[in-house]
Amino acid sequence: MPPLLPSRLIFLMGPTASGKSSLAMLLAKFFALEIVNADSVQLYRGLEIGSAKPSAAERQAVTHHLLDVTTPDQPYSADRYREAAWGIIADCQRRGCIPLFVGGSGLYFRAVASGLVLIPPMDPAIRQRIKEEGERGGWPLLHQRLQQIDPFLAARITANDGQRISQALAVYEATGRPLSQWQQEQPPPPPFTILKLALLWPRAQLYGRIDARFEQMMAQGLLDEARHLWQAGYDRTLPAMKAVGYRQLFPFFEGTISLSEAVEYGKRESRRYAKRQMTWLRKEPDIHWLPPEGELEAIERVTAFLRR
Repeated sequence: MPPLLPSRLIFLMGPTASGKSSLAMLLAKFFALEIVNADSVQLYRGLEIGSAKPSAAERQAVTHHLLDVTTPDQPYSADRYREAAWGIIADCQRRGCIPLFVGGSGLYFRAVASGLVLIPPMDPAIRQRIKEEGERGGWPLLHQRLQQIDPFLAARITANDGQRISQALAVYEATGRPLSQWQQEQPPPPPFTILKLALLWPRAQLYGRIDARFEQMMAQGLLDEARHLWQAGYDRTLPAMKAVGYRQLFPFFEGTISLSEAVEYGKRESRRYAKRQMTWLRKEPDIHWLPPEGELEAIERVTAFLRR
């Protein structure tokens, strides 16, 4: 049997409230694509409104993958996501369909395209302790420690990059091996040919859409959904409990702020999240930027990609 050709994938990215889901539905119907969720919150059952999860009608109209695959007390790691996504890609390739990855979680797109460093599971307490040490004594001091442990990696990390410094030190403490060694042993990802599309909105318009959508979610029942999550007794450090749009409503349930303050808090943090998403996207190579209401350009891009 001849080897399979490299799989063709389409990535549809963009900040929250940019219109990814509606454009994805249009493209999926037009080209008979299958949608693969790349939003970390939509993986969790019970987080429907605040994650803008596709409706039952949308799921019936177009095949969707990786929705409702876990519960809030069972975190879904990026490594686990990659393995599941690669399995879906292989299945699509056998059936002759093209997967369309849609979402705003940049790490998941990167995990699919490039893989992730495979390291044994670590006790979160190690990372937390190192983080607290860095915040107390300053990250440059821990960067000096990293230079002794892993000079190759330290040379690529700035002295104030607390996230990467804490990760590298935690990996060494948990495994006894430098992170750079784990990275060098990472197997290459399967061969993919990827079309990357991203929606770009002027900031003021995007922020207006975010505020309006948050109000719409509140009208749809987000408050009750968040209250149910809050009352479930989950550990507050779980990723699902930190989801933007839910976490900001918790202080209202605790009686520390008013509902109007909680709503404004949710809008503000949603805007900040969108800003972080855009910062990540601007650093991502080979993206084709789509303007607002850019359906025709998206169709043209996908048509040219599928004709290669």
